[in-house]
Amino acid sequence: MKDRLRILVAYDGSECANAMLADLKRAGLPRKAEVHVLSVYAEWLPVPDSLGMLQTAFNKAVSAEERETQAIAKRARMILLSAFPDWEVHAKACAGSPARAILQYADELRPDLLVVGSHGRSAFGRLFLGSVSQKILHAAYGSVRIARGHAVEPSGPIRLIVGMDGSPGAEAAVKAVTRRHWPRGSEARLVNGSPILPRVADEISVAQITAWSATERARVEEFIKLATGKLKGANLVVSTKVKDLDARQLLISEAEAWEADCIFVGARGMGAVERFVLGSVSSSVAARARCSVEVVREP
Repeated sequence: MKDRLRILVAYDGSECANAMLADLKRAGLPRKAEVHVLSVYAEWLPVPDSLGMLQTAFNKAVSAEERETQAIAKRARMILLSAFPDWEVHAKACAGSPARAILQYADELRPDLLVVGSHGRSAFGRLFLGSVSQKILHAAYGSVRIARGHAVEPSGPIRLIVGMDGSPGAEAAVKAVTRRHWPRGSEARLVNGSPILPRVADEISVAQITAWSATERARVEEFIKLATGKLKGANLVVSTKVKDLDARQLLISEAEAWEADCIFVGARGMGAVERFVLGSVSSSVAARARCSVEVVREP
């Protein structure tokens, strides 16, 4: 991990957003980081000058919303500085639609990690999966963390699920985990689900798929072996879970059964048949998991 991680935190003052800030204590983040908090307020069409008093009332309402949003961003800054006193934390408020404003600011900052909550505070401006968070997940420059808080001791051991398919995306997820700073006794579980293979009837196709499946299994086993060594080198207790089950279902069920704190997956995976495709495994896990999910994308 580089000495100074750059993080963008999208914050709307909701209960979920506060849980998101608490979740950062269990994200293995470095003691020093450059953090930018962004809060977004609604952008309304201007009232014509001809409407006089109505325009004055409108401008006052916009100013009040801007001040409130600035206060929300500053509150998040103080919360983060209380938890991470060595961080350099900036706060900003801007007008616009949440997804567009967050992505535009991310394009300027080029953060290593963009953090959003899974739900927000209002029907219009909320950060919720299927809308703002999902758009950010697809379009962000770097890695995205969909944060869900837990009522646990922040300094205690952490359980991590890492999705394995032997792809560059999975390798990036392993690398992201090894670069973090985890409490003593933290665990990582490497999880690999079998790809869904096409149904075929002719003998030639069956033979080809069988041969491919055997080769793929051997490749993934070697990949898991290498990943295990890297994670142990990061002082994590490592276990594996390989099962003939759709990757999305396996990652989510394993995280729930094991009470994991976070799932790490790559944004992209292997091939047309077995890859972790964003919009498939990654976005499905981010939308359905009960724990935090970090989708790793190396710029």
